[in-house]
Amino acid sequence: MEQIKTSDVLYEEFFRKDGDKKITHYCPGCGHGTIQKMIAQAIEDLGIQDRVVFLSPVGCSVFSYYYFDTGNIQCSHGRAPAVGTAFKRVHEDSIVISYQGDGDLAGIGTAEIIHAANRGENMSVFFINNATYGMTGGQMAPTTLLEEKTLTSPFGRDRKRDGAPIKMAEMIATLDEPVLVSRVAVSSTKEMLKTKKMIYKALKNQVDNLGFSFVEILSACPTSWHVSPVEARVHIDETLSTVFPLGTFVDKADTVLPYGPSLFPFLSGEDFLVAIVEGGELAECEQAPLKDELAIMVAGFGGQGVLSGGVSLANAAIAHQLQVSWLPSYGPEMRGGKASVTVVMSPDEVSSPLAEDIDCLIALNSPSLTAYEHMVKPSGTILVNSSLIDHEPERDDVTVHHVPASDLAKEAGLPQATALVMISAYIHYSQVLTIDSLIESLHLGLKKKSLIGKNRELILKTVEILVSK
Repeated sequence: MEQIKTSDVLYEEFFRKDGDKKITHYCPGCGHGTIQKMIAQAIEDLGIQDRVVFLSPVGCSVFSYYYFDTGNIQCSHGRAPAVGTAFKRVHEDSIVISYQGDGDLAGIGTAEIIHAANRGENMSVFFINNATYGMTGGQMAPTTLLEEKTLTSPFGRDRKRDGAPIKMAEMIATLDEPVLVSRVAVSSTKEMLKTKKMIYKALKNQVDNLGFSFVEILSACPTSWHVSPVEARVHIDETLSTVFPLGTFVDKADTVLPYGPSLFPFLSGEDFLVAIVEGGELAECEQAPLKDELAIMVAGFGGQGVLSGGVSLANAAIAHQLQVSWLPSYGPEMRGGKASVTVVMSPDEVSSPLAEDIDCLIALNSPSLTAYEHMVKPSGTILVNSSLIDHEPERDDVTVHHVPASDLAKEAGLPQATALVMISAYIHYSQVLTIDSLIESLHLGLKKKSLIGKNRELILKTVEILVSK
């Protein structure tokens, strides 16, 4: 007799805490276990286990990473489609599964799911609709039925006060890009067979690069519904499915063309610059003599050219065939508010644009020096704008250079180029990049092209003064 066994995509034992081995974390009669077995079987049948990334946000779906022997990312509440979009665009061969409940997807995550669907992101979304916030005690969800009593609607959901239940499948079906939109249920053997088929189809669409697939699954929550598991299944068939009709709303799998070559090519060096600036040209630069990542923070206030200077630094690094990230931070003010930018350059892929420890701080004003000097690595570098900063850094384990940047910029009639003076000084002292590459990148960072000549002269003057010291 053939032995029935659990899919190899699921772990054999589930550990939540040390010594806490369980068969399941779900309540008796819950539909999650049934649905997840179907997803695991489809993954196994398609042979894609090593490519799958399972996204499990807040709610009962959060337990998924205890069960699936795949890649797993736990997302913030409602944000799984946004996380999936980012991951899929970076790793296009991955199979992204967004597994979300009704409070998560139809509540706080409405914007994320609508826009991911509208863009036609090549991912598979499984929306578990049990019409309640099951994990947190049974509050009213966006899909809770009219007149249904919950912890937050003790007298029943009222149409005028609370609105009608949101029909997500119908809403998403109005968009042009989804290739599959369907609603199924796990209530009876007949409906489960349809659900299994639709889950497989949604994943197969992604394997075939067809686009966005959305499968809404009506599921039971006996605990929050205060009924037995058997009664819960009947409730799906006799009540829930009358409000949320079962069926397929969109199925374009036989008519759409697969995604072609990458829509998001990752270019480097001169090819990248030409791609983002029509007609942009850079001097050919040799590979920069860089073995590890370097993180440089430029910090000051709005009006000193912090962000545009950071763009020029980043593009100069790209010209030297380095991988680069550019991460700005600024307040709402056009002038005078805090502004900073972190540029990370690396001979390999940048590990993260966020840098808790930096190699160099370029401080354009006193508050920036005070706020960020602690982030500089021991043996790192701090460049101080001596025109505005009249005190020394507190650190004694770093190299400090003083540059009268504001004075030089004002003398050139370019007070907004203070950051560029400091960046020129950084390149002069570090010798990681070349001044020529910075000059050649000006047309990418400056909005006013008429000022390129004056900025070029300012860079050369800065280097001349530093060399003569």
